[in-house]
Amino acid sequence: MKHRLFIIVCLCFLCVGTFAQRTEKVRAEYIYHAPENISLEEAKRIALERAKIQAIADEFGTIVSQSNTTLVSNRNGESSSDFFSLGGSEVKGEWIETIAQPEYDINYEQGMLVVKAMVSGSIREIVSAQIDLKAEVLCNGTDLKFARSDFKSGDDLYLYFQSPINGYLAVYLLDEVSQMVYCLLPYKSSLEAVTPIEKDKPYIFFSAKHAGDKGYLVDEYTMTCNNHVERNTIYVVFSPNEFAKANSNNVEELLPQQLSLEEFQKRLVKRRYRDKEMDLVRNSITISK
Repeated sequence: MKHRLFIIVCLCFLCVGTFAQRTEKVRAEYIYHAPENISLEEAKRIALERAKIQAIADEFGTIVSQSNTTLVSNRNGESSSDFFSLGGSEVKGEWIETIAQPEYDINYEQGMLVVKAMVSGSIREIVSAQIDLKAEVLCNGTDLKFARSDFKSGDDLYLYFQSPINGYLAVYLLDEVSQMVYCLLPYKSSLEAVTPIEKDKPYIFFSAKHAGDKGYLVDEYTMTCNNHVERNTIYVVFSPNEFAKANSNNVEELLPQQLSLEEFQKRLVKRRYRDKEMDLVRNSITISK
């Protein structure tokens, strides 16, 4: 009888865990009325992000925020964390996977650009507090005062990172022109598949000067663009669990230095399904001539 009771209790805990991290497939729509200074591509991006946010809010609800000390606010309103900003609230979930290519209806009403974005995907409820990560893109300097998202061609890129817990880090860059994703961290010459992180320690990446005796391993980056304006996205992936092993023979465990956005998203989705503690920060940057 005791054994049966123990099994029932365990099953109850498993059920609670399942519901605590439930996933749903959704169809998201959002109509965005763009201001005059917003380009068509930027309006499409904003409409798409807000469609995702709205779908998560409709499915899982929101938490009303009474202050600006949330993870979202620290990132200047960018939809770059797993809790997205929504009219002074936080949605209680995250967008995991886009299932099909987004669709757009483009119209003009009284001279104003109106974009309707439609997208299907998988979302996951978040019930536990997110890790309060600090990930700031820096331009032409390694102090936090150089944090910014707009670059000129020829500007140097750095990344400030700090975590309240020990863990592992990887950083990728999406070139939205080529739709290719490049691994920026760990460095190309490093033998590590992920970069170990010590809790509460501030890091400056892509700067040889800040790497001490390992400066020879550092890849430094100067941003360039071929078009008038280009947009890239920095993906900062962190977990308290080692999500890739340097000596792994399993190709699925490791991401190559370069791969398509579609393949990157597929592998990232698999990782996040396996590792519920994995955190993802997205930072959008623009590069202009």
